[in-house]
Amino acid sequence: MLYFRVRARFIASNLASLALAYGTDKEGLHSYCRHYQHHFFKIRKKKLNILEIGIGGYEDPNEGGASLRMWKRYFPKSQIFGLDIYDKSFHDHNRIKTFKGSQIDESFLKKVVYEIGEIDIVIDDGSHINEHVIKSFEILFPLINKNAIYVIEDLQTSYWTNRANIKWGGSQNLNDQKTSMNFLKRLIDCPNYREFEKSNYEPNYFDKNITSLHFYSKIAFIYKNRGI
Repeated sequence: MLYFRVRARFIASNLASLALAYGTDKEGLHSYCRHYQHHFFKIRKKKLNILEIGIGGYEDPNEGGASLRMWKRYFPKSQIFGLDIYDKSFHDHNRIKTFKGSQIDESFLKKVVYEIGEIDIVIDDGSHINEHVIKSFEILFPLINKNAIYVIEDLQTSYWTNRANIKWGGSQNLNDQKTSMNFLKRLIDCPNYREFEKSNYEPNYFDKNITSLHFYSKIAFIYKNRGI
């Protein structure tokens, strides 16, 4: 671990190395960093507001925060915000601020957005419960920057019903409309709504504001308007 931390000082642009240095499972257990690198590399030196749902460490106030520190290193000019159901203020630091609350509490989420201001990137690494993932997206996507990117991790729970004694809300029915993946599948048509041969079709908010969706194993990136 010390080796990776020292190495990270010299290769701050290599997200996989940073993930290993800070101990986040975005590399290793998962293989998300190559996708993050692809989508974020060109914007990493911009001044952005980045919100990650889920800080880690469960109820232990001193645990978690690995990915917040990774993002701080990777985005040297950005403000990093974390949201968790448990108090994680221990991890507040220069350019890192945390909020305590539920990812499906609309009033709380609106207060977070108001306090942060414009949000350029949202990363949902929260409960991974399908209902929560969908609810968070429906609340936050309309509130974030017009050129934002919204990321959802761990979409494998779309196929899980009850694993590790958690009711994920997933289904082996690939057409089950209650899963996160099927919610996202319905959004695939949004960028093409102008091509619908359906008389008097009224485009909804997602039709008008989703430019593209990018799917990989267990993770998806949704671009609002043109992206950053």
